Amino acid sequence: MQKKYILAVQGEGRGHMTQAMSMYDMLIEQGHTVCAVLLGSSGSRDIPKFFFEKIKAPIIQLQSPNFVTDKKNKSINITKSVIHNVKKIKTFKQSLKTIDALMKEHKPDAVINFFDLLIGLYYRFYKPTIKMICVAHQYIYFHPDFEFPPGRWLDKASIKYFTKLTATGSCKNLALSFYKIHTNNQDVVVVPPLLRKEIFEMETQQDNFYLVYLVNNGYFEEILEWHKANPSMELHCFTDQPDKLYLSYTFDKDKLFIHAINDTLFLEMMSKASGLASSAGFESVCEAMYLGKPVLMVPIHGHYEQFCNSRDAVKAGAGVFNDTFNLSKLTNFISTNNSENRLFKNWVVNAKDRIYKEIISI
Repeated sequence: MQKKYILAVQGEGRGHMTQAMSMYDMLIEQGHTVCAVLLGSSGSRDIPKFFFEKIKAPIIQLQSPNFVTDKKNKSINITKSVIHNVKKIKTFKQSLKTIDALMKEHKPDAVINFFDLLIGLYYRFYKPTIKMICVAHQYIYFHPDFEFPPGRWLDKASIKYFTKLTATGSCKNLALSFYKIHTNNQDVVVVPPLLRKEIFEMETQQDNFYLVYLVNNGYFEEILEWHKANPSMELHCFTDQPDKLYLSYTFDKDKLFIHAINDTLFLEMMSKASGLASSAGFESVCEAMYLGKPVLMVPIHGHYEQFCNSRDAVKAGAGVFNDTFNLSKLTNFISTNNSENRLFKNWVVNAKDRIYKEIISI
């Protein structure tokens, strides 16, 4: 039976958007309708053009609570984030009213939430009867067998509380995971990563360059510092506002290339790169793992979620983590580790069927 869905997407990270794109394709292929996509963002980050090109449903951008970075656009400033979001409460209330109007207009059979806080707040205050399913790596925090890094109990409590807010009113939480964990409770169902179909169609090779993905372009200074010490290595860096970096810094433009966020070009270059250096975003690490590309993970300062991701991904065999973009760490890892991650590939292979069965089961 055909159903109608609304997708809600946290728009500050590329991973949630690409997961939503994969879900959109899956639902359309099965004859369902996606009547709208709610994209929550702070407005400070560019939304990649590919998101608007690939999703044909109406995309409604809404102001959503989010983190504020420091002046160098590197670390998260918690105090400023709280103050910033408190000042925008009226704006967020208007966003909730917009969501309510869209829900009444489209009357979907279900909402699928990709870690957007706004939709969680909507279910908390408006209490709609429409069922909601939550899909994101962060819901692994609900699983009793997930191992958090030792210490930092306040960060742990905070991220679990925030994650719980996004899932307010949810009837099912699908936790995308680097590896299989037995599902033994009602709070969470562990499923493989929801990777884009293009990943499975790519042929890989090993060219002599590193791929770099910077969520916050303030880290470009670290990339530049390493490249000056290692000028023979070719780097291709994807980040927001590349034109500003070209104007602000002097470097060897025949060896260090800066690209705007582009999903097709990024995947093509990942399939050819020797390795990836990135903040520890779940989706990009999974893509690299599937393509057999070792990863250097540098969690954004103050971003506990990425801190957890980096440790969890190392356990799954993704690569190494570090506090800075010292790409020599990646070089050293590659020189001693060249085996293909078959366990991960086997885990991912049936992801689409598993996730679709969970979606339609409600």
